Amino acid sequence: MRRDQVLVFDADDTLWENNVVFERVIADFLRWMEHPTLDTAGRRAVLDEIQAANALTHGYGSRMLVRSLGDCVASLRGRPATAAEIDGINELAAVLIDHQVELVPGAAETLAQLSTRHRLFLLTKGHVEEQRRKIDSSGLAPLFEAVEIVPEKDDATYRRFINAYGLTPAASWMIGNSPKSDILPARRAGMNAVFIPNDHTWVLEQTELDRSDTGVLHLRALTGLVGHF
Repeated sequence: MRRDQVLVFDADDTLWENNVVFERVIADFLRWMEHPTLDTAGRRAVLDEIQAANALTHGYGSRMLVRSLGDCVASLRGRPATAAEIDGINELAAVLIDHQVELVPGAAETLAQLSTRHRLFLLTKGHVEEQRRKIDSSGLAPLFEAVEIVPEKDDATYRRFINAYGLTPAASWMIGNSPKSDILPARRAGMNAVFIPNDHTWVLEQTELDRSDTGVLHLRALTGLVGHF
């Protein structure tokens, strides 16, 4: 166990459950949006492609999903979504606004223990107001030296973050569930990383990791951090 390191945490699906709620909305939408030739997997593929495009221009979060569902209706129906269909989408997505933050098991206790011997930061991407609401609801903010909400977590984001807080990359660890946003860009920026998989990680955040990369620690649960840091 090494002390006085920098631990940078992802938020959604690392400290609290998030995408599982999005997946429930998507499952309800796909059942509702029947198609004469496309099965559920085919309709999901259309939606995934639309979300990937919308994320580039509209960011992440519930607003992007609602927009994507409307665009998916237009794509599958060959016409703009009707007012009734938009109302149906908003009804399906209402749970995203009302959803209460559910911390992963041991999150608060783990962070509290780690904060006694390391510098902790929170780095999350998404819509600022939406992410701020979840952070405030979690009650975890006081445990972090700083909290940043960014539109994207790419190589440039991590390099800027390192410079902004005067971090030593070799003594810094990015901790998260997303290979695409948490692990790979942090490694390219020179940081170490801890990969904690979540069964509900968004499909567009998934990609293969090199298991031979000694700069990535693989853990089964967040609570496992206290045995390494």
